[in-house]
Amino acid sequence: MEEHEICDAIHKRRRVRFWYRGDVRTVEPHAFGVGDGGHPILRAYQVFGFRSPGEHGWEAFHVDEIKEFAVLDETFEDARAGYMRNDPGMTKLYCEI
Repeated sequence: MEEHEICDAIHKRRRVRFWYRGDVRTVEPHAFGVGDGGHPILRAYQVFGFRSPGEHGWEAFHVDEIKEFAVLDETFEDARAGYMRNDPGMTKLYCEI
């Protein structure tokens, strides 16, 4: 996975699917940058994957732990409720909705 793939999915509002910590996740990517710990972070709203049954929500994924990244044909409309532009948890922002 390349940085431009993540940013392209964010700008085109396309859902992405990947393996993360032993499970498949489907998310709506909102921001990509560097977290406080210096690691690349993807801030996304998870719509499918390992969480409590029926629960969806915000996650910060360590990009270096993402495997089998795929951009889907599925799109989403706007930023989900609770999204904060200029994510305060990121020291550097590459791209965002």
